Amino acid sequence: MHAYRSHTCGQLRASDVGSTVRLSGWIHRKRDHGGVLFVDLRDHYGLTQIVGKAGSEALATLDRLRAESVVTITGEVVARGGEASNANLATGEIEVVASEVTVQSAAEELPLPVAGEADYPEDIRLRYRYLDLRRDRIHRNIVLRSQVISSIRRRMVDQGFTEFQTPILTASSPEGARDYLVPSRVHPGKFYALPQAPQMFKQLIMVAGFDRYFQIAPCFRDEDARADRSPGEFYQLDLEMSYVTQDDVFAALEPVLAGVFEEFADGRSVTPAGQFPRIPYKEAMLKYGSDKPDLRNPILITDVTGHFAGSGFGLFARMVEGGNVVRAIPAPGTADKSRKFFDDMNDWARGEGHAGLGYITQKGGELGGPIAKNHGEDATRKLVDALGLGPDDGIFFAAGKEAQAVKLAGAARTRVGEQLGLIDEGRFDFCWVVDFPMFEYDEEAKKIDFSHNPFSMPQGELEALETKDPLDILAFQYDIVCNGVELSSGAIRNHRPDIMYKAFEIAGYSRDDVDTNFSGMINAFKFGAPPHGGSAPGIDRIVMLLAGEPNIREVVLFPMNQKAEDLMMGAPGEVSMKQLRELHIRLVPPSGTKAADPAKTVAPE
Repeated sequence: MHAYRSHTCGQLRASDVGSTVRLSGWIHRKRDHGGVLFVDLRDHYGLTQIVGKAGSEALATLDRLRAESVVTITGEVVARGGEASNANLATGEIEVVASEVTVQSAAEELPLPVAGEADYPEDIRLRYRYLDLRRDRIHRNIVLRSQVISSIRRRMVDQGFTEFQTPILTASSPEGARDYLVPSRVHPGKFYALPQAPQMFKQLIMVAGFDRYFQIAPCFRDEDARADRSPGEFYQLDLEMSYVTQDDVFAALEPVLAGVFEEFADGRSVTPAGQFPRIPYKEAMLKYGSDKPDLRNPILITDVTGHFAGSGFGLFARMVEGGNVVRAIPAPGTADKSRKFFDDMNDWARGEGHAGLGYITQKGGELGGPIAKNHGEDATRKLVDALGLGPDDGIFFAAGKEAQAVKLAGAARTRVGEQLGLIDEGRFDFCWVVDFPMFEYDEEAKKIDFSHNPFSMPQGELEALETKDPLDILAFQYDIVCNGVELSSGAIRNHRPDIMYKAFEIAGYSRDDVDTNFSGMINAFKFGAPPHGGSAPGIDRIVMLLAGEPNIREVVLFPMNQKAEDLMMGAPGEVSMKQLRELHIRLVPPSGTKAADPAKTVAPE
């Protein structure tokens, strides 16, 4: 018999009754039933119940061990039978009567329990992540992640894509998020950067003639954490295709994403490939108040600015006269809601930093609330009819400068949908958001800048750049969204140097700036570049959605905390004087902080 196991802890069945077996794993739980000890033994594959009989050496050994000790158990498989069997456990028809127990590793007192799903502080969970990963839910999430990546790879290869690996050490880019820099030992004073994404490399792969590329790519960005974004690093399905239009990219990616979600949906419905709605950016911002709309929410926002021009409701009338907008957010079926529901929504809006959220109530067609009273019954009826509302539907209003009203209306749409239970948790609803503006006006810098991706092809190409108002130019840029989560951005790329120089000129960059900052790509384009485009859905976000987790850290093996610290490994940490000398680096404390220890301050030699 094998030294450690003849079977895994998820393998034994009723057909194995009478066999002598050997199992190894962690002591998950112990239950003392009057001199008979029951132990749940756990490994990667499942649980098996072990029995230590009264007076046996096996019972004495198991009894003194703490949970999470690692043991090897030899014993006979017996049937549990009748009420003793456990239909919720794959091995629930049998148990193993222990005849021999070998202690492989005795556990000390645990800083957090593995059995059960009790909530524990994040710092404890991350400091002892190897214990946290033993817990069933997190363990399943990480296995799911591996299965999702395998499925994606298979589907991409089946579609004719070839996987390549791009460099991790590269040049710093002035565009996008903040880089992680890596000092060069052999080039004093110079730095590599970890790639924020393989953007330029994958475009160069197209210039090199490889046609269809993909990889499960690690990306590094020095930016703050969010629930759907890890600090430091993340992974994406990076892909690029030559000689394609926007429609071709959609046709290639939809079967991959729809197929993966269908494979792991666990009964939830998925938007079929070929049927992902395409929503222009401008429409998305109007109807959903977001460029990542959750289509499970049936509420649609409507612009009602015109209804309040010259209205009896003076506040909105004055705002409209001053160039502001008013957006209406329906609240269906709220006749049974008390005024407190509406007032709580108004308080919530104020708590989010907005002026407030006005409202009109309806109960059997009877209008209520100060807006209806001041706006007048006829005008309010006209508004309600224009919105297509029923007699028991209320309305919330977001008013202000367009950007502010859009932000509040979008957040209110989500909150109303959640409060009223309108969001169907049993669906994965995909859509494309298309026709992003190429440029936007930067109020702080008082200049026109790129709004999305500077390497995108403008719709209308060079002619549009030369003849149209920059703020009216749309780009072949697109995002793919699922359940209100942006999975990726993508674009048909600008592969022509003349168009690229002109696009950057509009954003305030000289020809020399482009040649200096993007030399690798612009030079390559001068030697024949095919039309190409791609996208890069986030692996972490895909798994987060499939696992039904609210935070991305629940689907990453060893995540950092919100301060980009690895509490388990102690990173970032100090390095030795010898290492700093080799890198020709001197430590300078931030202004206003205590001076650095001279012993740790190193001058270049």
